[in-house]
Amino acid sequence: MTSQLYALALRGLTKRFDRPAVDALDLTIRVGEFYALLGPNGAGKTTTLRMVAGLLRPDAGSVSILGIDALADPVAAKQIMAWVSDEPMIYDKLTPLEYLEFVAGLWGIDPRTSEKSARNLLISLGLEPHLNERCEGFSKGMRQKVALAGALVHDPRLIILDEPLTGLDALSARHVKGLLQERVRTGCTVIMTTHILEVAERMADRIGVIASGRLIAEGTLAELREQNGRNDTTLEDMFIALVDTEAAAA
Repeated sequence: MTSQLYALALRGLTKRFDRPAVDALDLTIRVGEFYALLGPNGAGKTTTLRMVAGLLRPDAGSVSILGIDALADPVAAKQIMAWVSDEPMIYDKLTPLEYLEFVAGLWGIDPRTSEKSARNLLISLGLEPHLNERCEGFSKGMRQKVALAGALVHDPRLIILDEPLTGLDALSARHVKGLLQERVRTGCTVIMTTHILEVAERMADRIGVIASGRLIAEGTLAELREQNGRNDTTLEDMFIALVDTEAAAA
């Protein structure tokens, strides 16, 4: 299978700081897949996603996004993807509608098209009562939802989320999960890191576990159970066992 048939293909991706943060990582994610990337703190998850999003230059390796060489042509790659960090950055003096109008303008989207899309996105995230309030008074969870809507306003084909449920209450988390699942149903690909393993267990088509910058396990939940001889265990128990085994071998 060629890289053009993958939403994301990483080959030998490497980044060092004072030690290897990402260590010759190979990873492929299919078009239309919901993929959860799990790992302990410091495993290299965020560093990996930041390199995919073009926010950090790798020391070695390649990044292909829907067949586009993201290192050689970062602008083309960014046009078809979205990045949402766990620390939302929005403009406090704008309302949610104004913020999405601003972001859509940066993408060159016709305001007549973007206005309806922006309103629908915000309503789907439960922000209808706050469409015309300035963002400066919003909670972290509300800011996270505005940032997510802003990331999706140009209809990206690859959505990258780093801990998207951080700071969200149960209802807000349900709104976000519903929106992401709807995007996957329409053919988008979602890559998400999360420490909430129950979310990965319920939502992800496939799960990858990363430790010390390397992929140590990957597959569907059933495949991971079979690989590890734990047919009736939870993802949490399996994750802890995998990470402990890797730490002991290091």
